[in-house]
Amino acid sequence: MPASALMNVMISAARKAGRGLARDFGEVENLQVSKKGPANFVTAADMRAEKILFEELSRAREGYCFLMEERGRVEGPDRTHTWIVDPLDGTTNFMHGIPLFAISIALEREGQLVAGLIYNPVTGDTYTAERGKGAFLNDRRIRVAARARLRESVITTGIPHHGKQGHERYLAELEAVMPQVAGIRRTGSAATDLAWIASGRFDGYWERGISAWDMAAGIVLVREAGGFVSDADGGQEMLTTGSIVAGNEAIQRDLVKLVSRRPTRP
Repeated sequence: MPASALMNVMISAARKAGRGLARDFGEVENLQVSKKGPANFVTAADMRAEKILFEELSRAREGYCFLMEERGRVEGPDRTHTWIVDPLDGTTNFMHGIPLFAISIALEREGQLVAGLIYNPVTGDTYTAERGKGAFLNDRRIRVAARARLRESVITTGIPHHGKQGHERYLAELEAVMPQVAGIRRTGSAATDLAWIASGRFDGYWERGISAWDMAAGIVLVREAGGFVSDADGGQEMLTTGSIVAGNEAIQRDLVKLVSRRPTRP
């Protein structure tokens, strides 16, 4: 299906920012073995990508608001539309030369997520979705996986690391999920996790402590691919609670039962 004018704007912006990230990623692979390390370089790469996305999206849709990882909230005269943008989701992967990272762009209209794009500049994989129009990978229609039993399912998750809260709660959730499933994976990129849920690579996903820009585009993708998304307690406050559970109807429902209000381990 031909991309809409809106999606063409998003794709063009992502690819322009992605060219720089792909070039910088090649440099990081060399920098990671240096004494200083690549952290400062990656921060600069992140900022350059966000600047390109901000400029391109502002030019194409003048007046829209922004919610961005580095710039935060940027108000515009059109308060009914907000771009929700992560220029580099999977920064630690990028820093270590691991090609699992993505640009994530979503559009919120009058409080509703209506479009999402997730783009990996290394592989060229472009996941797109608009509300009511389905989800696509490189122009091919995608659907969530059909497996309905946890014991046959591969589940992806985000693990809280140094500097984050919730380690004990996560261990309790992991202890509840592990015996029920065929396998658990971690990509290190929430946007990638949700894109792979939408395309059926993973069956289910849960994570806490992430931001709106990490998940907004992926929420649109999963829903348009026939999947279900909620926060960890089964509600619809993902962008404010920072928690998310996704999958097809059966897997998402069963995952929520396992992780919702899970007490911490003694």
